[in-house]
Amino acid sequence: MSSDPARPSPDALLQAATAERRGKLKIFLGAAPGVGKTYEMLRTAHAMKAEGVDVVVGVVETHGRAETEAMLAGMEIFPRKALSYRGQDLAEMDLDGLIARRPKVVLVDELAHTNAPGSRHAKRHSDVEELREAGIDVLTTLNVQHVESLNDVVARITRIRVRETVPDQVIDGADEVEVIDLTPSDLIKRLGEGKVYVRDQAQRALKHYFSPGNLTALRELALRRTAQRVDDQMVTYMRSHAIAGPWAAGDRLLVCISDDPSTLGLVRHAKRMADRLKAPFTAVYVETARHQRLDEADRDRVADALRLAEQLGGEALTLPGRTVTDALVNFAHANNITQIIIGKSQRSRWFEMLNGSVVHDLLRRAKGISVHVIAGEQADPDSNAAKRVTTRPESRPADIKAYLAGLLFTGVALGAGILVDEWLGVQNISLVFLMAVLGSAVLHGFLPSLFTAVLAVAAYNFFFLPPLYTFSIGDPGNIWSLGFFMAAAMLTSRLTARVREQAAIAQARARTTAQLSAFARKLAGIGDMDDLLWAASHQIALMLKLRVVLLLPAEEDRAASLYPASAYPPDDQISPADHAAAVWAFENGKPAGRGAATLPGTQRLYLPLRTDRATVAVAGIGNDDAGGGGLLTPDDRRLLDALLDQAAVAIERVKLVRAIDQAKLESETERLRSAMLTSLSHDLRTPLAAIIGTVTGLKSGIGRMAPDETAEMLDTLHGEAERMGRFVRNLLDMTRLEAGALDLKREPIDLADVVSGAVKRAGPILSGHMIDIRMPGDLPLVRGDHLLLEQALFNLLDNAGKYAPRGTAVRVQALREAAHVKLRVEDQGPGIPEEARTQVFDKFFRVEARDHRTAGTGLGLAIARGFVEAMGGTLSVHDRPDGGPGACFELTLAIDPRGDGLIGSEQP
Repeated sequence: MSSDPARPSPDALLQAATAERRGKLKIFLGAAPGVGKTYEMLRTAHAMKAEGVDVVVGVVETHGRAETEAMLAGMEIFPRKALSYRGQDLAEMDLDGLIARRPKVVLVDELAHTNAPGSRHAKRHSDVEELREAGIDVLTTLNVQHVESLNDVVARITRIRVRETVPDQVIDGADEVEVIDLTPSDLIKRLGEGKVYVRDQAQRALKHYFSPGNLTALRELALRRTAQRVDDQMVTYMRSHAIAGPWAAGDRLLVCISDDPSTLGLVRHAKRMADRLKAPFTAVYVETARHQRLDEADRDRVADALRLAEQLGGEALTLPGRTVTDALVNFAHANNITQIIIGKSQRSRWFEMLNGSVVHDLLRRAKGISVHVIAGEQADPDSNAAKRVTTRPESRPADIKAYLAGLLFTGVALGAGILVDEWLGVQNISLVFLMAVLGSAVLHGFLPSLFTAVLAVAAYNFFFLPPLYTFSIGDPGNIWSLGFFMAAAMLTSRLTARVREQAAIAQARARTTAQLSAFARKLAGIGDMDDLLWAASHQIALMLKLRVVLLLPAEEDRAASLYPASAYPPDDQISPADHAAAVWAFENGKPAGRGAATLPGTQRLYLPLRTDRATVAVAGIGNDDAGGGGLLTPDDRRLLDALLDQAAVAIERVKLVRAIDQAKLESETERLRSAMLTSLSHDLRTPLAAIIGTVTGLKSGIGRMAPDETAEMLDTLHGEAERMGRFVRNLLDMTRLEAGALDLKREPIDLADVVSGAVKRAGPILSGHMIDIRMPGDLPLVRGDHLLLEQALFNLLDNAGKYAPRGTAVRVQALREAAHVKLRVEDQGPGIPEEARTQVFDKFFRVEARDHRTAGTGLGLAIARGFVEAMGGTLSVHDRPDGGPGACFELTLAIDPRGDGLIGSEQP
């Protein structure tokens, strides 16, 4: 928002410039299906085409309506993109093809449509945004029930919740929104004639969705939503063209908040007027230099009025300004305010003559804006006492040092004046005294500077105006000089003091903003709840000089389970009475305890930490004063509110992160459980079925089977039993790994023995493969556990046997690199895809095999990695070094420092 209403708003100009580079969007908005949105969109497209505009139909759904299908005649219909999902052939708008075609206008029906899986965007409105980014104009249709912010309202009206919604920012970003309106009676008539749904569907719709009451309510929603969009466009246009306004196309109310006792009634009056006019209202408090001189009660009254405005549905703002009138008029013109509501205070006529009247100034300057002046009424000082948390008054004792400093400044100026008069003969010695007045005003404010001005005038008269050393004035002309000097001193002191007050306001705001910003950064970097609560309690105690305790529910949303989660000082304890006050504050979302209306006899004041979702915690604040007085000044209370709001958001963030992590854990647990059950059902059932079948065959063939057939069936039985045994061993090994119960031995290992044992065990699995073992003769000993290393190598060979085609080679190769030995297992199978290499060592993860019957449980590689890492080594997978097809698993172990013997021999 531009501070000068005569200049265009930079934000509005930037928004207009951005819109120029993008394609235009026009939405045909309807209250319900069947009002004719698609028909009107096609009619507009025909008119554009007649004017020579390149128009293409991206997607239009006719739903079998003859009149709509007739409107497609003569239009270029761009072919849709075919997609296949779960065996069904689907067709969606060809986004890439349309962007390549680059027509001027594209017709995209049903903006809220959900695209088929496999499309680039999940929602059609995202496709529309990409078309606009490409500079293509779009005509589209939408029903009001699909607007995100109105979804709940429509569900309450129609008792039907629509799942497909469009974010409000899409509608707000449209260049045009045209309401396609049809009266309920006409729409019901169209429904009865079968122009909306087929006859059976139409009868059901008439009984439920398309009742006259529902249609009337939906029609009003569509009109109101469009009016809101038009109003926003009007304000943006006015700001971008520096039009001061107001343009009274729609009412906007502004109520001026003050410290007057009647200001709460003024806010309620504004709310009633806004309801009558069906208009929004804004409550504004202008913070001038006078705000620093308000007492505790006045500041509390202003804060209460702003909170009341928010509770009543209005917008509450605090604006800095030199004068109230300037700030109100500038804000009203910049925001197209049509009516201003202001209260007439009970100040005397003398006060208005000396200080001016905001009401009179506003009436003179509010050109084109209606000003409502409401007579002020004295409010009962105790009427809100029970509703407000008591805060301690600000103590402002008279600063004697400031007046003594004024006396000192005057003495210094007198000495300087005597020296100047003695040695330089300067005529205007009064300017020396004026410097003393300015110095007092800059350092100490108005009243001390006024005191200094009086002293300066007296000293100037006594020491420099004849007759000297008296307060008499001999020359009548000096009376005027002295009078003008006094007036100049008072004026300059007043102006300087005002600048000082404004600088103090700016410094206080900057200091508070810096503290809140630092606190927000601190909270953003904390992920642990205990650290977060400690940081919040410490920050509040440090900034406000209070004792702080934060209470959280042990169970979600259970007030009865509140417990002190963090306290500063750490040894702070709460009594049962305080705990009861904290529970009440948590359950009711209102303050309780010391200084509040509920349970005021406790030692602390308990304030709820709330977010939009719920109350997440309770903060208890107190001090060492055993009395029941207030704890905070109004400024401190506002600072505390800001700190608690940030802490509440951070606590909710940490809780949501925990919930997400828990959901991920549960999802992963469910995935592992499902994978384990799948593995159990496959890897136990398959060999078990083979064993049962073989045993059944042997029993039935006793005495009739040939010896070679019996031997073959026994071999099958043995093989399947070993397969089941391997699966059970894998499960047991994984259990040992996860429980940390490995009996690990660290000893020198001869890799040749390990390879020989693993290859021998894997012989039946690798019977259809060629084995290529390459072990250098100078290979040193490695350090590890012989049995675990052999099992890890066996699992790698088992994996190669399952996935590599029969007849291919499986190579086991060892080589030395510095202080390590690398053992590689290479196969000529399909290899491991790049995207699966980070998951291939996870439990129950299996790369899809060509022969699903040979696919394993997904435990072998996970166990191999666990065993190798337990021995201090690493296990990785990558492409084969020679570039051939297949995978290469590389196992790395440290050389045993106790020996570097030459073992093994080259084996072809």
